[in-house]
Amino acid sequence: MVSKYLDLEKRTQGFSLSVRDFCYSCNKEEINLIYIKQLVRSAGSVGANYIEANDSLGSKDKKMKIRISKKEAKESAYWLTHISAHNDQYLESNKMELITEANELVLILASILRKLED
Repeated sequence: MVSKYLDLEKRTQGFSLSVRDFCYSCNKEEINLIYIKQLVRSAGSVGANYIEANDSLGSKDKKMKIRISKKEAKESAYWLTHISAHNDQYLESNKMELITEANELVLILASILRKLED
């Protein structure tokens, strides 16, 4: 049986890889490139910080890494809204799915944080 921590690690990694694939498909005009760079950083940080939280040295460190992971998920949704799909229905649909996933990760991480603070 896979632990709930490993499941979320895989999910955050999947999010990061899906964002990467989405960005490969986007128009590389100058303005999109600025947003794409921000998005790739924040999407990768969601999982990286969650993994660090699970390897934390203590309770305070774990909470801080979860907070950062949550913040990066919120930021990913923000940057996704800025990237232009240039009326490409497939890209627009993919972007909306990624925004939904980012928002779900925010909710999951917020729930974990609440439980850690109880």
